[in-house]
Amino acid sequence: MGGHFGLAPAGGVDWAAGRPSLLWFALLPVGEPSISTAPQQSSSVGRAPQLRLDLVYINRPQQEANPNHLLILRPIHPILMEEVVAAAAAAAATAGHHELACAGAMAVLGVLLCALIHAAAARRRLRRAGFDGPKPSFPLGNLPEITATLKATTSKNTRAADEDEDQNMHARVFPYFARWRASFGKVFVYWLGTEPFLYVSDPEFLKAATGGAQGKRWGKPDVFRRDRMPMFGRGLVMAEGDEWARHRNVIAPAFSAANLAGMVGVMAEATAGMLDRWAQEIVGGDGVVDVERGVVRNAAEIIARASFGVGQDDGALVFEKLQAMQALLFQSNRLVGVPLARLLHVRRTYQAWRLGRDIDALLMRIIDARRRRTSKGKDDDLLSLLLAAGSSSKTGGKLLSTRQLIDECKTFFFGGHETTALALSWTLLLLAAHPEWQDALREELETTTGRLTKMGWVMNEVLRLYPPSPNVQRQALEDILLPGGQQVPRGTNMWVDVVAMHRDPALWGHDAHLFRPERFAADPPRQHAHRPMGCFLPFGFGGRICVGRICVGRNLTAMEYRIVLAMTLRRFRLEVAPQYRHAPRVMLSLRPSAGIQLRLTPL
Repeated sequence: MGGHFGLAPAGGVDWAAGRPSLLWFALLPVGEPSISTAPQQSSSVGRAPQLRLDLVYINRPQQEANPNHLLILRPIHPILMEEVVAAAAAAAATAGHHELACAGAMAVLGVLLCALIHAAAARRRLRRAGFDGPKPSFPLGNLPEITATLKATTSKNTRAADEDEDQNMHARVFPYFARWRASFGKVFVYWLGTEPFLYVSDPEFLKAATGGAQGKRWGKPDVFRRDRMPMFGRGLVMAEGDEWARHRNVIAPAFSAANLAGMVGVMAEATAGMLDRWAQEIVGGDGVVDVERGVVRNAAEIIARASFGVGQDDGALVFEKLQAMQALLFQSNRLVGVPLARLLHVRRTYQAWRLGRDIDALLMRIIDARRRRTSKGKDDDLLSLLLAAGSSSKTGGKLLSTRQLIDECKTFFFGGHETTALALSWTLLLLAAHPEWQDALREELETTTGRLTKMGWVMNEVLRLYPPSPNVQRQALEDILLPGGQQVPRGTNMWVDVVAMHRDPALWGHDAHLFRPERFAADPPRQHAHRPMGCFLPFGFGGRICVGRICVGRNLTAMEYRIVLAMTLRRFRLEVAPQYRHAPRVMLSLRPSAGIQLRLTPL
């Protein structure tokens, strides 16, 4: 794959008209041009270098040939859309206005050609390594089949109590994976656009590929880093290496035991308000409440007050816009991994940019208000620690820039409430469908003053059946040699199907689809002799990803879960309402499609 290639018009071009009437391009080998520079290397170790385009005037037949009048490219990884735009702008500046259309077309063709070469080479390497899967098409990969399968799959409207129907939940939320899994097994390759993904639902393979020192050879996929930039920026959830460690060290003190103890009052007060609203809602009605909506609002209020010290109105506005961003970015018809996909969704790209700008402005208003207040006193919450890191460090330099400060606020505003809210919502649903476990937890609350063991079982079982992170993605930073001799090529993405592993009868028994909290009586669950380590991954894997995708927030989530659930069970008896229809869906997280309607009876 060494050398350069030049794109030049090969025929059908009417230069006298000032623009080509028909564009035909030929791939011509050329020598090293005088204006060409070496490709820009990525800042991340082991990442593929980005393509560099050198674009100047294009030859006309009447003129003397000029070696600078070619589009020079290197057959490596496809470039970002912003670089394509920059190359086209350079062409417009160098060439005459009448050649802009041709220059733009050549830039697009160059990107597509680069993507084709890169994808073909990657597929050859993967097949030589013994990995195969559904056949992709250029430039969409397997996206057409994914879209068609999703459209053909109609979720059945079933009652939550009908657990036999829930046995096929994996085929509902990931119908294409269920189909390919039946054909290719638990490890295979599929393609999102021109990006190869190694699908994994085998915990033994996952352990071999990522266990021990192997874990340092995996990073976050570039394709998702770009795709999710408007949502998380470069906050903790997207950071890596030294940057991740630096951000974590700044944030961790906010979740110390002393700070968590101070949050208990906020959690109890906010939850009492939620339960009072439910009590008022069922007066004079049929007693049915959408508990998911209330729980999400309550979790958002808790994180806003406890970690950022903001009122309900400002916090609700930030969450409203973050949820709108989530709905916009994680729709099922996205062209993830497709070259120049942003050009095909200009409106969506603009909407995401505008939403991101509004969110940044809201957060800056909150930050500025806290800066003014901090001068009059001292706070120990998350925002105060972020502000301190944004001011200075012991060495005199800033630990966090203003951009990083905003990104961390976005990450924690969203991730700090979503996992707890989803876990509690699914827990209330399953307890409503299993009243015997409601009674067991109420008895434990009345008789136990220490650790709530059965509540821990229930929480783990809910996270097994409805993991908030239904999949985990990684990217190989270098060639990874597996114990069996297989090699995962550098740049290959990995998609871990957590839902499939959590409901695999081979790992959990014939009742894997059933709500059975007692299966977690052995603590921790990964010590069960008949289950391999790594089969229970509700929050991903690795030391850096835990509850809420933020390891340092694990104790906060666990504490909030127990407080809210205990107060709810003491106040109401739960039943599944006839209006509820069981149709989970994946939109970054695993969530109900249309809320969770339960009938509440005051105790």
